[in-house]
Amino acid sequence: MGLTIDAVLGSEDFSKENLIFLLQSQGEERTKLFAKAAETKRKYVGNTVYFRGLIEYSNLCTKNCYYCGIRKDNKNIDRYTLTEKEVLDAVAYAYNEKYASLVIQSGEINSSKFTAEITNLLTKISKATHNSMGITLSLGEQDRETLRQWKDAGGRRYLLRIETSDESLYTKIHPQDTTHSFQKRINTIKLLRETGYQVGTGVMIGLPFQTLEHLANDLLFFRDMDVDMVGMGPYIEHKDTPLYVHKDTLLPQKERFDLTLKMIAILRIMMKDINIVSTTAMQAIDPIGREKALKVGANIIMPNLTPQKYRGSYLLYQDKPCIDEEAEQCKTCLEIRIRFAGDKIGYGEWGDAKHFFRKTSVNN
Repeated sequence: MGLTIDAVLGSEDFSKENLIFLLQSQGEERTKLFAKAAETKRKYVGNTVYFRGLIEYSNLCTKNCYYCGIRKDNKNIDRYTLTEKEVLDAVAYAYNEKYASLVIQSGEINSSKFTAEITNLLTKISKATHNSMGITLSLGEQDRETLRQWKDAGGRRYLLRIETSDESLYTKIHPQDTTHSFQKRINTIKLLRETGYQVGTGVMIGLPFQTLEHLANDLLFFRDMDVDMVGMGPYIEHKDTPLYVHKDTLLPQKERFDLTLKMIAILRIMMKDINIVSTTAMQAIDPIGREKALKVGANIIMPNLTPQKYRGSYLLYQDKPCIDEEAEQCKTCLEIRIRFAGDKIGYGEWGDAKHFFRKTSVNN
């Protein structure tokens, strides 16, 4: 007897076979998957969406990932690093608007100078906001001492996307050298846990060479790594990257978008109390893409606080939305979107992953 949607959703047996079945769902089966995910979200994390004010600190990068628009060898972008004042002005806006949480993101840089810059910023942010901001860092692979230093200075969460949990696929979308090591990526995610961060990772969906089995394994990877938050979105090609030559082999963008919704929904059912981001890339494909992600399980949104003049230079993929908006416009737009999705905004709340604290209490 074949698999049925009711049996799979009822058993919550997340075997690879069952995950692939859910990823293939269409029509009524897909509707039931999304309904189960929405029910799970309401029950375990509620209908509150938490803002993470995004500060894209620098587009300098030492890496050459084949999919990324800010890769080191891309000569067609203007490089920048925000000044301390520009960062603190963005922080002041978030603080005054009761965002309660920030994300500091940049290209991957490994240097004592960069480590000191981030430590200084974290210290000044904590002082300026009376230690009231929950800070997420997304600054690439770093060593233990750097991660500990940033944690001591105010870092609370850390997002390090694996992009794919399959080592063979990883080598196809990265240069094969010591700077782009799959095992180092895995080890750094583990190191984040050891250092005390709430740990986040994520993948791209619809990559060249990617199969449904790869995506099913990605979901199992999130579970087995016991992560606290996930940010994943559709792969969107960028003309100034090596992977662009494969653009004619890709799934249509609408199918990549739909697969991403199913990945979010399945992950919500699998890992009921983690935080899941509704990524900007969803809106790049569908005008109400972020709302659709919220409806099937996502509960985090990242309004962009980067000064508008720099946003066009932080394009990891093409057609990134909202690059012409100032912070206030972005906030107003997202408020409307969140209400439309039937959720409310958790102003003044850090919105930490319940999963993190549940694990902590069990282990103590």
